[in-house]
Amino acid sequence: MSDRRRAILEGAARVIARRGVRGLRVTDLAAEAGVSTALIYYHFKDRTGILRHALAFIGDRADRYTGAAGEAGAASPAADPRRLLDRILLLEFQDLPEVRENSTAWGELRAHAIFDPELREELTAAGAAWVEEVAGLLAAVCPAAPGTAVDAAAERLTALLEGLSGRWLSGLLPVGHARDLMRGALGVEIGRLGSLAT
Repeated sequence: MSDRRRAILEGAARVIARRGVRGLRVTDLAAEAGVSTALIYYHFKDRTGILRHALAFIGDRADRYTGAAGEAGAASPAADPRRLLDRILLLEFQDLPEVRENSTAWGELRAHAIFDPELREELTAAGAAWVEEVAGLLAAVCPAAPGTAVDAAAERLTALLEGLSGRWLSGLLPVGHARDLMRGALGVEIGRLGSLAT
């Protein structure tokens, strides 16, 4: 990805997180990214293109801060599916500017799709990929659990994370409490899957 394209997408994430999708104006984005509006249109064609690429950028950025590569100096969590599962769910609750911005922008894009279907397909695909990733790790932790139960647990956990994230970002829930609730729910789901193992 070119430096200018990255600057535009980083700017889009910041503007969406600050002003919401409805507040995203191409002229404001150009000022935020330090580029011309013509360059934005060259790279992304229109506002919908900006939103679609911003959604993908936000997803990629989340993968970077929750992925195994982010854990410096420790053994790879990939060797332990439970540890990796803890990581990808709990690191969504970090009181860091990039994480707050990413989570806020994701929530804004998801809320935007309620009123405007232009992003639903991309959001559906991103959500399904995330549920599939969580389900794959749950299946590795509880290999004898039925697949339908694993999928349902992954749906519940990812939906809970999004709800807790919204409360945390709104100031209704301290970040530590959000993490504790997520950790507790994960323990409940793993225990339930273990009891269903045949």
